[in-house]
Amino acid sequence: MTNRTTLSTEVDCADFVEGCLYLGTGGGGSAEVGLAALTTALHDGLDVGWVDVDSIPDDALTVTAYSSGSIAPPSPETAELIASLNLVHPQSLDDAMADAIRQLGDHLGRSVVAVVPVEIGAANSPGPIVAAARLGLAVPDGDYSGRAAPDEMQGTPFLHGISSEPLTSVDAWGNSAVVTNVANPYMLERVTKMLSIAGVDGTSIASTPIDGADMKRIIVPGTLSLALRIGRAARLAREAGDDPIEATIDAAGAWRLFDGQVVSKEWEDRDGYMYATLELAGSLPRTTGSSTLKIWIKNENHVTWLDGEPWVCSPDLVTLLDATTGTAHTSTDIQPGDKVTVVGMKGLECARTADALVNATGPTYFGFPHVPYRPIEDLV
Repeated sequence: MTNRTTLSTEVDCADFVEGCLYLGTGGGGSAEVGLAALTTALHDGLDVGWVDVDSIPDDALTVTAYSSGSIAPPSPETAELIASLNLVHPQSLDDAMADAIRQLGDHLGRSVVAVVPVEIGAANSPGPIVAAARLGLAVPDGDYSGRAAPDEMQGTPFLHGISSEPLTSVDAWGNSAVVTNVANPYMLERVTKMLSIAGVDGTSIASTPIDGADMKRIIVPGTLSLALRIGRAARLAREAGDDPIEATIDAAGAWRLFDGQVVSKEWEDRDGYMYATLELAGSLPRTTGSSTLKIWIKNENHVTWLDGEPWVCSPDLVTLLDATTGTAHTSTDIQPGDKVTVVGMKGLECARTADALVNATGPTYFGFPHVPYRPIEDLV
């Protein structure tokens, strides 16, 4: 018998989105968008949830689905561009994603059986779950990143040598494309980002058509259930008057890294990504001395410096939580003056190999060749 987890109430949906936000490390999309997609699906009578990974047949066609684009705040220029292009009546995230999944199956001439979220994020996990529900497809309990990440190269398909094309793209305005071949995964990332820029406000991608056996080999299992546990732990702690931050640290297996306040934020929207740098002032846990923390962002938090010295970096996870509620901040919404607790989690082992760190996941890949990667468990 298949073991299924169902988000049957709006509280379940809110808990799940909060946990996705936590694991999203600043990226992964808007919590408001993800929650709206889930609650709308509930009101439409859809069965929203996931199943055990092992319940997917080995010969089943599985795909992944996600939103591609910058998470920078909307600008007046974007609104002007939409108006100048006479773009009206955008479709929802999950409708566009469902179209992309359907078109990929049509292109392959096969029926898609299961949809795997490409990452854990507040919109990029609910999106494929709802799209799958609308299409009557299964979602296995897991994802291909174990966090949110900006590029194709941080996902387990790349890290395990699996090609993600062909792929389909459908944006909010109904523009669609099929990409049958790319020179390499770096070009795949570039092509999808160019499609997201052309779509003005991002695009929905369906890709990585592989059979169930390969999916089981590369999926990060249990992450959807983990997100639900984290969000539920935070809510229950708040309701009981307990510390939600400590509750989520226990649920996530995280470390408390830093307590302080955001002093400055510099950011730009460039090439389909949000780049930013945060400066924080505060202290390490259980210390009285003052310290500074600098965080470099490419959609998500990736490189940090403690008092000017390299510290926790991707592929390990760094998340900024509201110091009172314990709810995670996105790179979009974090602002100077916010009081935060910074927590960290261990990244995937396959993302920590010497080759992966240089070519896909570590500080060198992100443009910081002189910043050494040290595992978070050695630093804390």
